[in-house]
Amino acid sequence: MQETLYRPYVAKDEDAVLTHILSIQRDEFGVEVTAEDQPDLREVRAVYQSGTGGFWVAERQGRIVGTIGLIGFGEREGALRKMFVALEARGARQGVGAQLLTMLIDHARANGIKAITLGTVEKLQAARRFYAKNGFVAILPEDLLAGFPRMPVDTHFYRLEL
Repeated sequence: MQETLYRPYVAKDEDAVLTHILSIQRDEFGVEVTAEDQPDLREVRAVYQSGTGGFWVAERQGRIVGTIGLIGFGEREGALRKMFVALEARGARQGVGAQLLTMLIDHARANGIKAITLGTVEKLQAARRFYAKNGFVAILPEDLLAGFPRMPVDTHFYRLEL
């Protein structure tokens, strides 16, 4: 198994992160989304790495193979965004998704966040199983808190109390 480096996002990662995420969204899962639909990916420092949030990458041999972001909002709430792991880095044996999620949860706790909410789409069934396996509970759209940064394409929502 190849060694994976887990680290905070830095500005030079911008293009690689955008390419990584778009290839999974569009090419693998057929989600009709563009870079322009996701301006947060051009403003990672301002959107994610300010306040209680953060953004991390997993890298193998100089290539981004995983991403995860946290946006702080409301009264000690966090929104999990942009969790994408390359096909070859997925699965329990690889551990990339689990390690990224652990980093995000540890950061959230250290910054006083009491719960993490996320949105995803129907097509990402393995991701939905991953979240449930890791303690996230499905919630209805009407149960989303005010201020949650909802993406228009999201249809399924989950919450983890910390």
